[in-house]
Order: sequence, then structure tokens, then C-alpha cells
Amino acid sequence: MKSPIIAWTAAALAIGLQAPAHADTTLRMFVSSQGSPGIHRKIADLYEQRNPGIKIEIELGGATSELQAQYLNTVLSSRDPSLDVLILDIIRPAQFSAAGWISPLGDAAAAAPMLEDYIKAYADANTVDGKLVAMPAHADALLLYYRKDLLDKYGLPVPKTWTELAETARKILAGEGDPNLQGMSFQGKAIEGAVCTFLLPYWSAGHDLTKNGEFSFDKDGAVAAFNVWKSLVDEGIAKKNISEVGTDDTRREFQAGKAVFASLWGYGWSNFQGEDAAVRGKVGVATLPAVDGGKVVSCLGGWEWAVSAYSRHQEEAKKLVTFLSGAEATKIKAIEASYLPPRTALYTDPDVQNAMPWIESARAVVESAIPRPVTPRYNEVSEIIRTLFNAAIGGSMSPEDAAAQMDARLRRILR
Repeated sequence: MKSPIIAWTAAALAIGLQAPAHADTTLRMFVSSQGSPGIHRKIADLYEQRNPGIKIEIELGGATSELQAQYLNTVLSSRDPSLDVLILDIIRPAQFSAAGWISPLGDAAAAAPMLEDYIKAYADANTVDGKLVAMPAHADALLLYYRKDLLDKYGLPVPKTWTELAETARKILAGEGDPNLQGMSFQGKAIEGAVCTFLLPYWSAGHDLTKNGEFSFDKDGAVAAFNVWKSLVDEGIAKKNISEVGTDDTRREFQAGKAVFASLWGYGWSNFQGEDAAVRGKVGVATLPAVDGGKVVSCLGGWEWAVSAYSRHQEEAKKLVTFLSGAEATKIKAIEASYLPPRTALYTDPDVQNAMPWIESARAVVESAIPRPVTPRYNEVSEIIRTLFNAAIGGSMSPEDAAAQMDARLRRILR
């Protein structure tokens, strides 16, 4: 027997979701206030046009993944039915499913043919205990943005290692003599983005947090990872208060022409092409550097659509999630807001390629990006890594002490 989600997914896509609801229904959709929230309003308007009985209200919240999760924790733990559809960071579906806060969308095995359209990492992230618990909203991975005009001016190649990046930044900073220009901007604030920042050189050196289900933290590797970032601060390549810099701070700094390099997610591209962007027409995108002798890696990001377990409109909400994760909606997000598609076919779509000239290389980055640990206790894992990383690069704790604490605390959770 077909899973319910497969039945309504196939039917909805076949008719373009144009069947009217039996009665007026208002769905409240929670989305992030960071990035380009206006694009979700445009997609919601399109859905409303095709479904006259449905009205969609959008609630914006949380400038960071942590603030969003804190708000949703409050709403859902109180069984509040006010939200119907939720956008979740890729690290959240397992946690929210374990808490009983989101509704299963169907049997994962039955959904497998549909999930083949998506990059595998997103299908895996949304599958918990044999159930499909969410659908991909958009893919993402950390990328290296760079000032193409400045590298060209000094005849310098795109750096392949962190050592090369530091050398390149030093040459450009010396040549420009601009006190407002920094060599590298990254997320040092104690937010979720700092988890990925720490893990980039740690993973690049071949280390893991777990291996074959067993705890495998490498303290020396952690110290080395801290020092990759701390050296950028100590050498004046990153600014002294980098421990206060969040995700959108990096976006704003690079967009204003105040950084040579930036480690940032895909949404930065559309912002850097805006008429008010100081770097418009001057930006290149590349894979992030590796540590010397290490491998090129990125941290898997992305967001997922889920249905609140306390929604009073379960079927209507599930149909909306199907549309939001479908080819049309994700193509609009790619073209107009540079959100990387979760569906593989869109990476070769001419319209998407025209809007995002670097999209083909981005697919390789996304498909090879490493996911953070999938665990119902991820909040604890995240807090340990981001707060200790922040302390190490902020100078309130030595890299050695931070690594020792990280080892002891993660061991209790991940062993």
C-alpha cells in the first residue's frame, strides 16, 4: 500500500497543486529572518493563487539557528498549535522528531523513489527511524568568497591552502594600505556557524568526532584547528574582535568591500550582486582551502521544511511542504536569492546556471560536504564546540585547554 505522502505528492505535482481547499484555511509558516525572507512571501503568494481556499501567513524569527531553535522549542514544547509549517536547520530534524514536535510525512522506504531527486545528504538528514520527517528547503555548504578584482590586481591565484590564503591576504593588505580592509572574515561568534568554522580545518586534517559509531575526537587535531583561525587573528589578517562576528556580519562586511576573503554560505552571492553592493561584479567563489597536506572539505548546511505535530491542519500543511520543496519553488529560490537547490537536476538548469555561474562547482562542494553529527543531543554538542571555539580565538582560553575541555565534554555525549 502506498504511503500517504507518496500518494498526495504525486497527485499534487501532477496537477500543479491547483485543487481548491474545501474551506478557507490559514496556514502559518515560520521562516528565518536571515537571508532573503521576501522570497518565501513570493512563493507563498504563488501557492495561494493556485489554491484559492488557502491563506499563508509568514512569521519571521531568529537571526541565527540557535535563536530560531530557542523560539521553536518554546512554542512546540507548550504544544502551541499556532504554527503549521516550520523551516529547520539541517541539524534539527532528528532532534525535533525525537521530541515528538514534528509530524512524520510517511514511510522512508516508500518515499525512496521521490527522494532520489534530491542530493543524498538531505534525504538522509530527513529520515529518522525509518520515517520521513521533513523535506529539503534548500541545500547549502560553506564557500570561499574572494575579491576577484584584488587577486587579479596583484596577479595572485585563488589560494588552495590556509597557509596560501594567509600569504595572499598579507600581500593584498600591504599593497592596499586600507585600515578598513581585513584579509578574512569568518564566523567566530558563539553561534552555530562557529561549529562549522572549527570543523573545517579539523576535518581537513582527516579527523572526525565519531567513527563507526564510536567517539574519536582528536585533541591535537583540535588544537591545530583552533590555531588555524587564531593565527589569522594574531597576524592581523582577521580583525581582533572576530569572536563577535556572526554569519550576517560576515555577509555585510564582505558586501561593503571590507574583506578580501570570506567564509560564508550560498545566500551571500545574490546579496553581493545587488546594486548597493560595493563588491558587485568583483566577486569570485571557490572551494574553501585545505590545511597543508590535508583534503578540501566543507561543512554541510541547508534547511528543511517540517510540519508541526500540533498543527490543526495536518494534510494542508503537508501539501504546502510538498510544494515548498518541489522543483518550481526551489528553482525560484536559486534564481532570485542564490539558495542552492536540494534537487540535483536544477544544477544543470540553464536558468539557474545563468543566475549562479558557479553553480556546477557548488554541486561538487555540497555533495562532498561533511554533515555535523546527527543526534537528538545535538544542541549539547553544538554548545560545547561553539563556546569553546569562541573562547579559544577570543583569547579567554588557550587552544590546549579548550581542546581538553571539548574532549571531556563531548566524550560524555557522543561515546
